[in-house]
Amino acid sequence: MALALTGAVGLAGCSKEPADVNGDGRPDGQSTAAGLTVAGTWPLTGLPADGEAPGHPVMAVKIDNTDSSSPQLGLGRADLVTEELVEGGVTRLAVFYYQRLPRLVGPVRSMRATEIGFVKPAKAVLVASGGAPPTVRRIRSAGITTFLEGSKGATGFRRDNARRAPYNLFMELTRLARTVRAKDTVESYLPFGSAKSLPQGQPAKRFAAVFSPRHTTRWSYAGGAYTNENSFAADGDRFRPDNVLVLRVRVGDAGYRDPAGNAVPETKFTGSGSAMLFSGGRVVRGTWKKSLDSTIRLSTRAGKLEVPAGHTWIELVPTGAGGGVSIG
Repeated sequence: MALALTGAVGLAGCSKEPADVNGDGRPDGQSTAAGLTVAGTWPLTGLPADGEAPGHPVMAVKIDNTDSSSPQLGLGRADLVTEELVEGGVTRLAVFYYQRLPRLVGPVRSMRATEIGFVKPAKAVLVASGGAPPTVRRIRSAGITTFLEGSKGATGFRRDNARRAPYNLFMELTRLARTVRAKDTVESYLPFGSAKSLPQGQPAKRFAAVFSPRHTTRWSYAGGAYTNENSFAADGDRFRPDNVLVLRVRVGDAGYRDPAGNAVPETKFTGSGSAMLFSGGRVVRGTWKKSLDSTIRLSTRAGKLEVPAGHTWIELVPTGAGGGVSIG
């Protein structure tokens, strides 16, 4: 039986680091689906694919993104990364894996309802430390399979005693992947296309995504990829995307507070808004549109906007006070 994936998982951007393999060309511990093949393009990157399909579904892991998480592990093997605002004005990452799996990823933190919009289009399973009861109910009612610390079937969680809680939880993703089987094909996560068809835009080799007065993610472009200048990832394990897609989004109140008493924000990853696609050291401005379980649609005044095939980091930057994008 052939599994045709008309989407993306990639070989550029974060693939700058060599892969550990077990002698047969596959990442250590990663199984393939017997008799299934990948033909066309990988769903999370749009890059060419031809061969055996992974036996596991797309796997999304929630990772802390503060200095307390340093060093983050496993980002270098990701296919796609998303960043969202959480309580306290800091951000958290949802990191997507399919083609290559890290042995260890983390620190793993709790999930948010925003993940429904991230995870459903990729038909992914979600790995997190846990979640507030209202969030857990919403995500499970959306039909998303979750693996939470201490829950049934959540193989691979482990604590690093050299770190302080709650920043010491990690997932052995290759172990978990052997226990969960892919059930569905995956459509292209983004409207991928060729870099040659991208509008010229304007030069933008340095820019910053401002999430709040407390956190700004800074980027620079060189050598064909983007570098997160204030990354918390371990040296040699950074995600260097080919594209950075900035989507301006509304942020509301999730309706509960964290243990420290901070109001928990909820990024509204539905509707429409302005978009900025950074690729090749330039920026193209447009708009985005998305329903809760659909993929992202991008456009400019001239028509459809396509993301050049490769690894992409998606920034969900608030439209309200404290959020913004600066270039230069």
